[in-house]
Amino acid sequence: MRRGDPAAVDAGGTGCVGATAVPATRPRRTDGFAPLRGYAALGDGRSVALVAEDGSIDWLAWPNLDSDGCLFALLDPDRGGAFTLAPVEAFTVQRRYLPGTNVLETVFRTESGSVRVLDALTLNGSRLGPVRELQRRVEGREGTVNLAWSVRPQFGFGKRRVRLGERAGVPVATAGSDVVAVISFGAGVPSATDGRIRGRLTTTPGSHSVLALCGAFGEPLVIPSAGDLAERFDRTLEGWRRWCGRLTYDGPWREVVLRSALALKLLVFSPSGAVAAAATTSLPELVGGERNWDYRYSWVRDAALTLGTLLRLGCTAEAEAYFWWLVQATQLTHPRLQPLYRLDGGPRASERALPLRGYRDSRPVRVGNAAATQQQLDTYGELLDCAWLHVEAGGKLDPDIGRRLAQVADLVARQWSERDAGIWEVRSAPRHFTHSKMLCWVALDRACRLAARGLIPTTRQAQWRLAAVECGRFIEQRCYSPTLGSYTRSAESEELDAGVLLGLLAGYGEARADRWRGTVDTIRGRLGRGDLLRRYTGDDGLAGHEGAFVACSFWLVEALARTGRVADAAALMDRLVGLTNDVGLLAEEIDPATGDFLGNLPQGLSHLALVSAAMAASEGIDHP
Repeated sequence: MRRGDPAAVDAGGTGCVGATAVPATRPRRTDGFAPLRGYAALGDGRSVALVAEDGSIDWLAWPNLDSDGCLFALLDPDRGGAFTLAPVEAFTVQRRYLPGTNVLETVFRTESGSVRVLDALTLNGSRLGPVRELQRRVEGREGTVNLAWSVRPQFGFGKRRVRLGERAGVPVATAGSDVVAVISFGAGVPSATDGRIRGRLTTTPGSHSVLALCGAFGEPLVIPSAGDLAERFDRTLEGWRRWCGRLTYDGPWREVVLRSALALKLLVFSPSGAVAAAATTSLPELVGGERNWDYRYSWVRDAALTLGTLLRLGCTAEAEAYFWWLVQATQLTHPRLQPLYRLDGGPRASERALPLRGYRDSRPVRVGNAAATQQQLDTYGELLDCAWLHVEAGGKLDPDIGRRLAQVADLVARQWSERDAGIWEVRSAPRHFTHSKMLCWVALDRACRLAARGLIPTTRQAQWRLAAVECGRFIEQRCYSPTLGSYTRSAESEELDAGVLLGLLAGYGEARADRWRGTVDTIRGRLGRGDLLRRYTGDDGLAGHEGAFVACSFWLVEALARTGRVADAAALMDRLVGLTNDVGLLAEEIDPATGDFLGNLPQGLSHLALVSAAMAASEGIDHP
């Protein structure tokens, strides 16, 4: 087989993520929108593309994950632009990721034959290439299949005028100094009409064709040869397999855990080490509702879970890069923390609405996130827990960082008793949220531990201890309901919040104490919808309801394991891993009634929680 031959790619798998066969499906759309559950993700450490089951790439923010959309039919099928590639006759689809990679394989079957498409955002090769590159490699398998393809780039979420033309005989779309070339080899004669570059091809057994989007954003455009494209595709496969081969997890649920690790890697912004919460903006928590947020930022709240999970997976380099990104980003607002920062570490995330239709008419479509300006006291616990995990893993803290962490602890000692917007970033009035108080206690506890090691100044250690005691007393006296037998959502309320489970996971209190065991049972009983959990009861300042929050269900698995019910945790874990889509991805939420995905995707917190739950539930389980 020749180098770069799509038919050769199966042979090189590391076997670190198996390829589970899934039934073929007949893709469907409703009013132009594909089901969120049907999307697979591609990534290159800078951006993420989403591919629908029918072969249409409906999301691509270029050049970076948090840039304006270039393809965003996901948010507006008419105005958004897409890169379609599919048979012209009726077809079924079967998909998987090539083992150990984030390269997607789609097999289309028609009455006349079958064809395989491999999609990848490619990594750098040995020669000068485009700034960004998306490849689609087409291989004929059986019979003959007629396919049509079309590219409609829309720069700046459609705000910028796009011109179609040619450079060196290659079709291009330009907007100012930004340009995207549409490269094709063996994929028919491209034509530019109606704002699209399009073509047709016919496959036969063994035929090979290549389509590529090559982008330049204020730089010279590089037009690659077929050999250059093949080399970068091969290097991309090799790069993913090498990275996956370093992952160390070998317990139960190994396949889904490693697939989750690969999904998380898609959200790592390689220039800074930041980890985005999700790849998309404004996918709704309720179809037709207003709960639509931009998650293309890095949340401090996710930090300790991210760091701990990366370390336990053996991703030491990513964990270290993320920790130092966190230290740098938080310096800009020190000692106050914002809940979230941009992927380049900047603090600004001004929220505005775009004039787009929204996924299945869910408006507003937002970019930016006003939660950046909220007070969320739990973030301090996450930062100091991160520092503790970093040190426990052998990392260093220099004296300047130590002084800054001590100043953060001072701030927590002064402000833990204030109201805040809480973990779920409510847009109603601030409250004394229980989860926030528990994480303030964690912040003070970790500060004392770091001081005991001589890693941060010890002069105010006594004040931190006293504040921790007072904070704990507040939680036990005002945030626990004897009636419910559970910690509550906030002080003096009878509302519930699955987020308090994170207090248990972070080490607040004794895990097997009656109060925690009762809390786990009450939350499961009252917030449960089958195996899924809603986030909370009570008002949040927004209209409408939402689906079940995926991460909460995995936190429940971990909480069951930590409170001593490992078999129960494992059984629940067995059922929850079946909620991933056909290629192993998870969104933020799931509709308990239909199983439909809701919210942004792929969602980092969902995959982080899955990995952490698998590790917790596997402790005490005999496995090969």
